[in-house]
Amino acid sequence: MKQQTLKGEFTLSGKGLHTGLQIEATFKPADVNTGYVFKRVDIDGQPTIEALAENVVDTNRGTVIASRTTPDARVSTIEHAMSALYAMGIDNCLIEVNAPEMPILDGSAIQYINKIEETGLVGQSAEKEYYVVKQRIKVVDPNNGSSLIVLPDDEFAVDVMIDFKSPILSNQFASLDNLKKYKTDIASCRTFVFVREVVPLVQMNLIKGGDLDNAIVIYDTPMQQEELDKLADLMKVPHKSVGDLGYLNDKPLSFSNEPARHKLLDLIGDLALIGRPLKGRIIATRPGHTINTKLSKQIRKELRYQNVQAPEYDPNATPVCDVNQIKKMLPHRYPMLLVDKILEIGENHVVGLKNVSGNEPFFAGHFPGEPIMPGVLQIEAMAQVGGILVLSQVEEPERYSTYFLKIDNVKFRQKVVPGDTLVFHLSLMTPIRRGCAVMKGYAFVGEKIVSEAEFMAQITKNK
Repeated sequence: MKQQTLKGEFTLSGKGLHTGLQIEATFKPADVNTGYVFKRVDIDGQPTIEALAENVVDTNRGTVIASRTTPDARVSTIEHAMSALYAMGIDNCLIEVNAPEMPILDGSAIQYINKIEETGLVGQSAEKEYYVVKQRIKVVDPNNGSSLIVLPDDEFAVDVMIDFKSPILSNQFASLDNLKKYKTDIASCRTFVFVREVVPLVQMNLIKGGDLDNAIVIYDTPMQQEELDKLADLMKVPHKSVGDLGYLNDKPLSFSNEPARHKLLDLIGDLALIGRPLKGRIIATRPGHTINTKLSKQIRKELRYQNVQAPEYDPNATPVCDVNQIKKMLPHRYPMLLVDKILEIGENHVVGLKNVSGNEPFFAGHFPGEPIMPGVLQIEAMAQVGGILVLSQVEEPERYSTYFLKIDNVKFRQKVVPGDTLVFHLSLMTPIRRGCAVMKGYAFVGEKIVSEAEFMAQITKNK
């Protein structure tokens, strides 16, 4: 799939939940591989902040990111906008905001979704990069019993369970198995707060913009009538009898489990801080911004160490090209044919495989007593896989050959030894022009990169 951005720009305005300021946020298209970037247009120099987990500086009543170079440049309560962008499949977007937080709107993501649909999306040239969950991941907060478990899955799915010591809101469950249902099942679900939490939040100088139009307010603990009346005046709602426990809002709940669905909405927004869409199933118990961003930070740490994941390899799957078909496209023969099969091929990428046998002729001299596959042969094998990608795009590929023009940024990260299975992933860095192809290639053993390089090759018709 291709990356996507907005077809045009749109603006939403409203008050900030915590500052009470009147805020404008403008969403604009962005170039490929930009990700989500916030720009504080009210600060000199208009600093930008990448919406990535490593830039999260606070998770108290919302997710807050800050610039590394301009620490005063912060944006809080970003999770609802991030959730909507992620759910709509947008990969790249610039968000210009004129305040230290995003507008709370109605406390949900539905206005973002409506504006995105109204504006439209446009495909981009680069391929969408996923984070594919290949093994179980678990993060736990021992302080409150929260946990997130991530399991392998072909698509993105979330199950959320919440538990509050409250007679009004106790145990609830919500799930989402398909992001296409996000708008109808999740987007309109509002944030919520307990009346007993309001006073501490006010004392912390927060929720200056909070009211019954942008949050579900739950009254579940009896208090003195005078105290409840003061809170009612603060929230600008009619006085309520201390014995009438329940929801203070006149607007009914969208769903009986709306709070759990909103927690799911928040979780998606915080997972968007990974910087790429995720393929996996998340089972969340008592999720919150702190543990959500903890998971995102853990995955980001892995991506910073190795920003490309190994292709999925199923030895039982029928290859796209076996060795006989490869021989029809490449002129190489033993001992220089270093590709055994092609696993996957697309418009701009290819995945190939080389089984490294102990009988390889180069092991006899490289090195006696410690057989190691020469790095130059790893690069040669990688280039042959890239040649398959290039030649697959011409008619009568057997009448053409590819030749190296340049090799750059070569790195060898670990040894390749007998018994290893090398899996190569190559992708075009730019469209093929005038018979020249520029590619980026990686070689993997298991989940680890063993070598990488950038190539330029010339496609030439055989005489």
